[in-house]
Amino acid sequence: MQIANFKLQIAKGKIFPVAYCLLPVAFLFSGCGTAFQVGSEIQAGRSALKRGQPKAALASFQRAAELDPDYYLNFSLFNQGVWTYVGRAQYAAGNHAEARKALERARSRYDWDHMAKLYLGLVLARDGDRERGLKEIEAGLRGVGDWLENIHYRIYDGKFWDSGGNIRDEIESSLATIRGRDMDLKQLITSAEWVGREMEDEIERVVRERMRERSDDDKSQDKS
Repeated sequence: MQIANFKLQIAKGKIFPVAYCLLPVAFLFSGCGTAFQVGSEIQAGRSALKRGQPKAALASFQRAAELDPDYYLNFSLFNQGVWTYVGRAQYAAGNHAEARKALERARSRYDWDHMAKLYLGLVLARDGDRERGLKEIEAGLRGVGDWLENIHYRIYDGKFWDSGGNIRDEIESSLATIRGRDMDLKQLITSAEWVGREMEDEIERVVRERMRERSDDDKSQDKS
């Protein structure tokens, strides 16, 4: 995602900095009623997906999509549309046809949704559409890598994202695999899936690191 798009989202009120202190609190600032329900369903789905329960995750994501089909994750700098989450849950459940529909929809909604590109590519590659699958995987990986580089140097909280550089290293390795003469598709899929999981986990890691820094700052002020 380009920095200009990120600034535009801030202007529209789509980013809530308080989320860097505590994710659940973010829901209180996302409005009440429908907005609260959607945010709660997304978080429940994310938790289920991480636990390896794609069917439970899918149910939550589908409820969120029914409530607000234009929703995208708004308590993190790294945005993803609700249809990306629906597609990812379908992919994890092995429902590739349904995953493709959801991810195509996500892909057409928001050009900055790099996870939609990445997982659409994974679905296509697994279903035999190698050429387009590789194109989408590459677009998704490049998008995530560029996004990490941009926020790392231009936004203060960017320093918390992929602080060790492991995700970007894996992305570079995957891109090199795509460019290679004897490309191992199975290896590429495994690598791309790892990037997807790590970026999702990074959302909570960033929150923890931000809270740790604030705690350290508070302790330093108390001593002075």
